[in-house]
Amino acid sequence: MHRILFRWLLGAIPVVFGVSVLTFVLTSLVPGDPGRTILGANAAPAQVAALDKQLGLDHPLPVRYWDWLTGALHGDLGDSITSGVPVSDQLTSRLGVTLSLIGGAILVAAVAGVALGVLSALKGGLLGRAVDGISLVGLAVPNFWFGLVLMTAFAVQLPVFPVSGYVPLTESPVQWFQSLVLPVLTLGVPATAPVAKQTRDGVLTQLDREYVRVLRARGIPERSVVLRHVLRNAAAPIVTVLGVVVVTLFGGTVLAETLFVMPGLGGLAVTAAQTQDIPMVQGVALVFTVTVMLINLLIEMVYTMLDPKVRT
Repeated sequence: MHRILFRWLLGAIPVVFGVSVLTFVLTSLVPGDPGRTILGANAAPAQVAALDKQLGLDHPLPVRYWDWLTGALHGDLGDSITSGVPVSDQLTSRLGVTLSLIGGAILVAAVAGVALGVLSALKGGLLGRAVDGISLVGLAVPNFWFGLVLMTAFAVQLPVFPVSGYVPLTESPVQWFQSLVLPVLTLGVPATAPVAKQTRDGVLTQLDREYVRVLRARGIPERSVVLRHVLRNAAAPIVTVLGVVVVTLFGGTVLAETLFVMPGLGGLAVTAAQTQDIPMVQGVALVFTVTVMLINLLIEMVYTMLDPKVRT
């Protein structure tokens, strides 16, 4: 386990550094002037130049990146160019929304995907073909379109859930849950497809193994054979697929938060990019990068525990 942590740390440092450099450069190359965006199109050039100087935007790009990097290494991500609020405060206030979306979507994808995959493998026939078809459709359907369908059906035609907005858990647990249902399903239902497909393939492979026939010959109940032995041995590839799904969900949160007007990191990233708020874009990219790498570390550790051959 220590070897995994050491290898992860060696890989994490250059990745985080590379992402920060790339994000900084690409954001700086976006056409437009943050000072002009803040003051408006009718602002005098002298006013724009004065604001750029105040914000440090008149410095060369390498100097600006170095100033940001030295501050970030000391825990200071700077202040937002547009609002003047510390970036860390904005990230902290919005992180819970994004994590709630991703956590709920992972739960939906894992539970529904594994259940459908196991049922398909055990029953076969029409159900198996249906899961394959659903998997293909789920991979092809855009999250944004699926979210619009859910919004139209369950927030407009049948007003069961709110159309948009977010209610904090501390304010009202019931309304918090209701505000998350549609965006979580928007992300989680399409993500069920690859999990179900991998579960079905893995369970079918294990059912053909000799140890399954031995367990059945000993009179072990079928439920115990599947849940305690077959599914456990098929779990490692499923965990890997879940790791890939989690990474893709971070991109999906941008669309889901924009569609349902939720105050998460995805919507914050879109707004910051539109206004060339480089410190804010850097902060969001840093949080996303570190979170994804931590998830990859967790997946690798779980994979190691599930597959003894990896440990050796």
